[in-house]
Amino acid sequence: MRAPRRLLPGLAVVAVPLLLALLGPLFAGDPGPRAVSFTLGGGHWLGTDFVGRDVWQQVLHGGRTVVLTALAATALAYVVALPVGLAAAVTRARWLEELLMRPLDVLLAVPSLLLILLVASVFSPGAAGLALLVALVNVPDAARIVRAAAAEAAARPAVEALRMQGESWWRVAVGYVGRSALRTLAADAGVRLTGVLYLVSTAAFLGVGVAPDAADWAVMVDRNRTGLFIQPWAVIVPALLIVGLTTGTNLLFDAALDKKGRRP
Repeated sequence: MRAPRRLLPGLAVVAVPLLLALLGPLFAGDPGPRAVSFTLGGGHWLGTDFVGRDVWQQVLHGGRTVVLTALAATALAYVVALPVGLAAAVTRARWLEELLMRPLDVLLAVPSLLLILLVASVFSPGAAGLALLVALVNVPDAARIVRAAAAEAAARPAVEALRMQGESWWRVAVGYVGRSALRTLAADAGVRLTGVLYLVSTAAFLGVGVAPDAADWAVMVDRNRTGLFIQPWAVIVPALLIVGLTTGTNLLFDAALDKKGRRP
């Protein structure tokens, strides 16, 4: 009973923004006629935004892109980082380790948001392009975490015994080394997803990957901030939903790791 209770705070925090993001467009309905900008009442639960659209409808439409882009970027980053990091940790060839890790160190030296803005100045990425860019800037750091977590397990006598038995690379790297580093990688995944959500929201706030008037929570915060003191809900609600996603994700991962770390 204690394990589910530890999950409840994270679930409570993340449930509302996640459900709104995934199911909101199904219940949003057709957009009604536009009203006066930054007004309250008049049949609009949360008022109107900077061009007179209903804020509640924009909230229902605005979360799916943020959530799906962040999840896709995190998954893509690990798709590249896991094999690179495990190969660098398990290999005995120093030249191969250098070949795998040194180019990533160069990429790691460039600030993530700066790299995204530089690429976005050359071409205009959509949501898929933004997910690829965010994944790209997360690969170097994720690969270093994977390598560091796997290096200790790769140096154990059990790995040498598996090699002497003629086990395959997959059995050694994934079956033993990868499983030994799973707890560290799970903790990193929770922190990384939070960072990716922040980066995706910041990029959208700056107009990268989304249209200037798109129904997106980060865009709503940016475009409606000029009317914050007139109609605050257009800024406060999407901002709180983004904060709820990041905070709830961290709480869930912390609770899951705490559950694994304790005896029943």
